[in-house]
Amino acid sequence: MTTQPGLRRSLSLPLMVLYGLGTTIGAGIYALVGTVAGTAGTYAPVAFLLASMMAAGTAFSFAELSSRYPKSAGEAVYVREGLGIPVLGNTVGMLVALAGCVSSATILKGFAGYFGELVHAPGPMILVAGGTLLGLIAAWGIRESVTMAGLVTILEIAGLLLIIWVGRNGLMDISFRWTELIPPVEAGPWSGILAASILAFYAFLGFEDMVNVAEEVKDVRRNLPVAIIITLVLTTLLYAAIAAAAVLNVPPEELGTSTAPLALVYRRATGNPATLITIISMFAMLNGALIQVIMASRVLYGLADQKVLPGPVGYIHPRTRTPVVSTGIVTTAIIVLALWFPLAVLAHVTSVIALMVFTLVNLALWRLKRIAPAPEGVMVFPAWIPVAGFAVSLGFVVYGIADLVTT
Repeated sequence: MTTQPGLRRSLSLPLMVLYGLGTTIGAGIYALVGTVAGTAGTYAPVAFLLASMMAAGTAFSFAELSSRYPKSAGEAVYVREGLGIPVLGNTVGMLVALAGCVSSATILKGFAGYFGELVHAPGPMILVAGGTLLGLIAAWGIRESVTMAGLVTILEIAGLLLIIWVGRNGLMDISFRWTELIPPVEAGPWSGILAASILAFYAFLGFEDMVNVAEEVKDVRRNLPVAIIITLVLTTLLYAAIAAAAVLNVPPEELGTSTAPLALVYRRATGNPATLITIISMFAMLNGALIQVIMASRVLYGLADQKVLPGPVGYIHPRTRTPVVSTGIVTTAIIVLALWFPLAVLAHVTSVIALMVFTLVNLALWRLKRIAPAPEGVMVFPAWIPVAGFAVSLGFVVYGIADLVTT
C-alpha cells in the first residue's frame, strides 16, 4: 500500500504575511472607502480604526487557535475540538468552503464586468476562462500560487500607496486640519461613525482564510499566528492613511456617491485619467478570487483528511503536492455560480455565514481556554479576547440577519 504524499510546508512568514494581506486588502477597499466616508464624513479614518478594534478580538482568537490546532479546514477543527460537537464542526467546514466559492464567484463576475469594458468578449467566455485560469494557478503549487498572489498583493498595496502619494498635499495640510478628523465627545457624530465602522469591518475580513493553509506553513505554531497579527496591524495603518488621504482631498459627500472613490481621488489630485488605478483594481479582484480558490480547496482537503468527505476529495498530486481534486471541485463550483446564479443575496448570506462561524470559533476558544489555559508551545492571548470577539461577531450576525430580512 503506497502512502499518499502530504502537503508541502513551503510558506515562510513573509509569504504568509503577503498571503494574509492578499486575503484582506482586495478590491473591496477600492470601493468601500467611499461608502465609509459618505457615512462618517471626515471621521472616516476613525471609523476604520474602530472597525480594526472590532475585528481584533476574532483575529487574535484565530491566531491562538491556529497555534493550538495547525490543521487545514481549521474552523471545523476549532469548533469540533472546542465545543465537542462533531456534526457542528463538519457543518462549519462545509459552510466555510461554500462561502469561499460564492465569494470567489462574486469577485469573478466583478472582474468580468471591468474586463469587458477593456476587451470586447462575451461575458460567459470571460467567466469560464478566468475561473479555469484561477484553478490552474491554484493547482500549480502552493508556493507558486501564493507567490503569484503575493506579487499581485504588492501591486494592490502599491496602488494604495500611490493614492496616498498623489494625495500628499491634503495630508500635508493635516497640521492645521487635524480637528476635521477627530470627532467631538458629544454623541451626535458617533452614530455615523459607528454605522461606518460596521461597513469598514468587512474590509478587515480575510485573516480567517489564512488558517486553512496551516499544513503548508513552516514553523506553523509561531509563523501563522504572527502573520495574522502583522496582517491586522498593516491593514489598519494602510486603511487609516487611505481614508485620511481621501477625505482631505475630496469632500466626503462626493466620495460617498462615487462607484470608484479612489479613482476619483486620483483624478482630483492629479488631473489625469485613473486608468492605472482601474487596472490595479482588476488585478485585485482576480487576486481575491485566487486566494478564495486556494482556501476553499484546502478546506475540502482537510475535511477529506478528517474522513468527513470521501477520500478521493483529499487526493494530493505527487508532483505539485496540491489537492488537485478539491481544487477542481471548487473551480467548477465557482464557474457554475458565476454563470447561472444571481449572487447579490448569496453574497449577503455568505457574510452572515462567515460571522456565524466567527461566533462559534470564539465560543470554542473560550471553552478551550477553560479546559487547557496554556498548552506548551502555543501562542496564548488573554481570556477576554474570545469573549470580545464573540460579542462583536454575534452583534454583526443579528445586524446582518435583520438587514437581510428587511432587504
